Amino acid sequence: MRKKNTVDDYIHNHPNWMEELSQLRKIILQTELEETIKWNMPTYCLNGKNVLGIGAFKNHFCLWFHQGVFLTDEHNLLINVQENKTKALRQMRFISKADINEAAVLTYVKEAIENQRLGKELKPKRALKKVTLTNELKVVLSANERLKKAFKNLTPGKQREYGEYIAEAKREATKQSRIDKITPMILNGVGLNDKYKKS
Repeated sequence: MRKKNTVDDYIHNHPNWMEELSQLRKIILQTELEETIKWNMPTYCLNGKNVLGIGAFKNHFCLWFHQGVFLTDEHNLLINVQENKTKALRQMRFISKADINEAAVLTYVKEAIENQRLGKELKPKRALKKVTLTNELKVVLSANERLKKAFKNLTPGKQREYGEYIAEAKREATKQSRIDKITPMILNGVGLNDKYKKS
């Protein structure tokens, strides 16, 4: 199968669903959504934000609503393809042209647009890594109030880098030499790897 560069290409590359995909596309294009290709699939955006997409598979075709979790779903048409994994994405699945209720599809599309306008968005949560400090570092910090304050002023990421740097050392002597090395860096508000990071 050749690369899908345009929506027309995508539709023509799915001959089993050409008529059905064209019908969904026609409904969507009644709105102000901008049509583009992302992830090799037709995607429809509002002000650069993904609202929905069209997909074709072996046994079905579908509409993907990127923030579908916020849709009212009064006709009970939406499914979560990966329960307990997918948070915001919802799919409206069809297995024949007869399944497409144009009025219902347009209602869902318009609601998705309005939700995007209102800024309704479920962002993926990033797990925060805990800052773990070795006893050696804790002792040094508690004994030096200025150093302790400077350490607390560092970002959690920089604190974590220092904590891991000391924890990686196997011998006590190495831990101590590393603490001696990082003390002036901490006092200057510098992260362990700042010199490697682009400004």
